Amino acid sequence: MRHAPPRRLPWLLLIAALVLLADHVTKAWVAAHIRIGGAIPVIPGILRITHWTNEGAAFSLFAESTSPQAVRWGLITFTLLASLAVLIGMVRLGSRFTFTTVALALIFGGALGNLHDRIVYGSVVDFIEVRIVHYIWPDFNVADSCIVVGACLLVLGSMLQGNEDETDETV
Repeated sequence: MRHAPPRRLPWLLLIAALVLLADHVTKAWVAAHIRIGGAIPVIPGILRITHWTNEGAAFSLFAESTSPQAVRWGLITFTLLASLAVLIGMVRLGSRFTFTTVALALIFGGALGNLHDRIVYGSVVDFIEVRIVHYIWPDFNVADSCIVVGACLLVLGSMLQGNEDETDETV
C-alpha cells in the first residue's frame, strides 16, 4: 500500500500568516510612531522608515484617479480574485515544499496584508524608503516585499523546474 506524502499546506499557511502578522505589526508601529510624511533615518542617505499612505496600486499607480472609490474597489476585487487563485495553487501543490509553494505562501500573505488595509482603512501604509545614489525607490511595506520575493521565487522555481523534485524537502 502506498502512503500519501505528508501535507505541507498547514506550514505554507503558517508562512502566509506570519507574513500577514509581520505586515500588520510593522504598519501599526509606523502609524503609531511616525507622523504622515515623517521619516526616521536608518542608514543615512540610503534607507529611511517613512510614513505614507497609498490609495493606488504598486508605485502609487491610479492614486491620483478622479474616481478613487472605483479604484479602491477594483483593487480589492482584483486582490480577492488573485488571492483565491494563489490559495487554490497552494492547496493543489501543498504536499511539498518547493520554490513555487513557498513563493505562493509569501504572495498570499502579502496580498492579504494589503487587502486588509484597503478594506479597513481605504489605503495601504508604505514605510520603507530606499535611495540608490540620486534615485528614490517608491516607498513600500512588508507585504509588498513578500510579494516581490515570492514573484522572484516563482521565476527561480520555473527556471529550475526540472530540478525542483531534487530540491524538494520531504521532512
